[in-house]
Amino acid sequence: MPELPDITVYLEALIARIAGARLDRVRLASPFLLRSVDPPLAEAEGKRVVGLRRLGKQIVLALEGELFIIIHLMIAGRLKWKPLGAQIPARIGLAALDFATGTLVVTEASTRKRASLHLVRGEAALAQFERSGLEVLETDLPAFAAALISERHTLKRALTDPTLFSGIGNAYGDEILWRAQLSPAALTTGLSDEEIARLFEAARATLIEWIDRLRVQAGENFPENVTAFRKEMAVHGRYRGPCPRCGAPVQRIAYAENETNYCARCQTGGRLLSDRSLARLLKDDWPKTLEELERRLPAKQPERNRRFRQH
Repeated sequence: MPELPDITVYLEALIARIAGARLDRVRLASPFLLRSVDPPLAEAEGKRVVGLRRLGKQIVLALEGELFIIIHLMIAGRLKWKPLGAQIPARIGLAALDFATGTLVVTEASTRKRASLHLVRGEAALAQFERSGLEVLETDLPAFAAALISERHTLKRALTDPTLFSGIGNAYGDEILWRAQLSPAALTTGLSDEEIARLFEAARATLIEWIDRLRVQAGENFPENVTAFRKEMAVHGRYRGPCPRCGAPVQRIAYAENETNYCARCQTGGRLLSDRSLARLLKDDWPKTLEELERRLPAKQPERNRRFRQH
């Protein structure tokens, strides 16, 4: 799912291309994308873009007449910038927004259509899409700490809760915790002041670093290959790869459609976090520590599961 750094660079590219431009036409290829009925989508046509902003992981196009287009790409949705009037891709294309300057195509590389587009009128209607999470790059340590300990959660859940922190998801949550050298399973209410400060600095540094990286990668072009799995990441998507800090194999906890990646040596004192499905299957055979796991593995592990998934 595109997160704060990806959405930030998407927005910067859109501002350069459609700020002040007229939206001439909206072409829908999938009826599942549009999730609103009033005002009708046709009312947006002919209006100029008067602003762009981010709401969490959502992109908002502000149009004349206090109309707002809200695009949520979810997990597999992506944006493409094409020449004016470009065709919508047959299999993955959801919609095309034709501006006077070019065409913005919305795609989704998944059979489960989760991406959404809403058209609403007025700031009050737009506010209903705001999850009220704290903007980590716009806040200070006391406010961050207050949000973090406001509820008793694991650190991974807290960081990725949009009502607590805005724009952070599975990928950057892993990277932040690795940088802070904190366990994803540690409880928010059990952290010391020093650990909270370390997490705050790690969150800011990670987000700033990745915004800068993605800006450089995109250059003057529209961002392509937007993915949650990048070879430069320290732990996310790097199961069994070496930790860049200590060289220990990166571990994972798989759940539903997501996974948490972490370094047991750097983040959990060598303790392996329980993967519920595997722990239930293996029971007493489930290794409890990194050392126990390494003793059970062959001397040389094949280079497998070192793939970087692209969306």
